[in-house]
Amino acid sequence: MYKKGTATVVKSAGTHYVLSELPMWEPFIAEIRGKMRLETQTETNPIAVGDLVEYESDSDNPQLHASISKILPRRNCVIRKSANLSYETHVIAANVDVAYLVVTLKSPEVKPAFVDRFLVSCEAYGVPAVILLNKTDDFDDGSMQLAEQREAFEQIYRGAGYTVEEISALSGSGIDALRDDIKGKVALLSGISGVGKSSVVKALDSSLEPKINEISAYYQQGKHTTSMYEMYPVATGGFVIDTPGVRGFGLADFKPEELSTYFPEMLKVMDDCKFKPCTHTHEPGCAVKAAVEDGRISADRYYSYLGMLDEGGKYR
Repeated sequence: MYKKGTATVVKSAGTHYVLSELPMWEPFIAEIRGKMRLETQTETNPIAVGDLVEYESDSDNPQLHASISKILPRRNCVIRKSANLSYETHVIAANVDVAYLVVTLKSPEVKPAFVDRFLVSCEAYGVPAVILLNKTDDFDDGSMQLAEQREAFEQIYRGAGYTVEEISALSGSGIDALRDDIKGKVALLSGISGVGKSSVVKALDSSLEPKINEISAYYQQGKHTTSMYEMYPVATGGFVIDTPGVRGFGLADFKPEELSTYFPEMLKVMDDCKFKPCTHTHEPGCAVKAAVEDGRISADRYYSYLGMLDEGGKYR
């Protein structure tokens, strides 16, 4: 019996995908039609986890065989420029209710440049972002330097308007609150290798089996544990998308004059700039520069913005 339906992509593995008609969790395998692969020239992955697609099956049981016939319009997405092919982009996930950026200040240390580029992409494509400061057990070592780094990090990003939640996948601190936040949502977990994304998934639901690996002592970076993009159902409600770790986050399709609008703290004051449009670099009467000078906007975030302008969106 012929069957048609609509489902969400819950796992991506090359030309094969796993779909489920959320909120029901009944996964089945589907293939992408060959002609659909030719329609997208600028994305390395024409279909991303979280995409809503139409499928067709020759049987009323889609477990036997199904093919994806149409990709429905995305509500939002998190997208980055491909590291090797600068003209191509890669969609990390689509149609998410919240993107959690997992960061650590030690083993490995996540650079602010990466954090800011991820947040800019979320702002540009309409994805609410929350920062998860993981491995808070490291703060118990009595290191004054780490304590000051922690305070400065939280001050910068909370001051910019973002929620920063402290968690520990190891001890379970903050996991209950995170589990409650995820109920009824599709949540993305992203970050560089080694910050503990898969460990957070496991802490949220011990029945889940994402791959977990140790930090490479030589490079002080995590090995790439998750090789595929995959969504998991959390027993208490909601779904989480675990992603491979990334080392760089290139910005995609941004015009220099619009970049500052993706910094919430700049957006609040830029209407008071004397000249419009204003790049907030050399113009007199710039409200953004004034806010940096009097401490209302973090100088670190401002310099990160200038770096993005100078690099033209290229980042490795």
